[in-house]
Amino acid sequence: IEDLTASFDKLDGVLQKQRFVAGDKPTLADVRLFVTLLRFDEVYIVYFKTNTRSVTHTPSILNYCREMYQMPGVAATVNMQQIKTHYFTSHPTLNHYSIIPKGDGFEDKLKEPHNRADI
Repeated sequence: IEDLTASFDKLDGVLQKQRFVAGDKPTLADVRLFVTLLRFDEVYIVYFKTNTRSVTHTPSILNYCREMYQMPGVAATVNMQQIKTHYFTSHPTLNHYSIIPKGDGFEDKLKEPHNRADI
């Protein structure tokens, strides 16, 4: 968890200074990061106990996710209910009763305006 927390903080620092992971244009690294961050608050914090940081409470990372989500065609590929159903029902040793947490509406937060053009 210490390595994950340090990496999250390092990403926060990078995204405070530049719009995307590798500079001013999105790359495959951003696509790969987005699909991980998309799951972080709703799945990983609960399922894998990664609760030292959250996307929702880290403005640079939340706004980065908003920008990625709002790019043409991206939102249509996101189905948070399917993501949560998959994780919380696919591993009976981790979630014996397949309980799917409600969550805090992370996908709705991605629909709000972002500030990434200011960077």
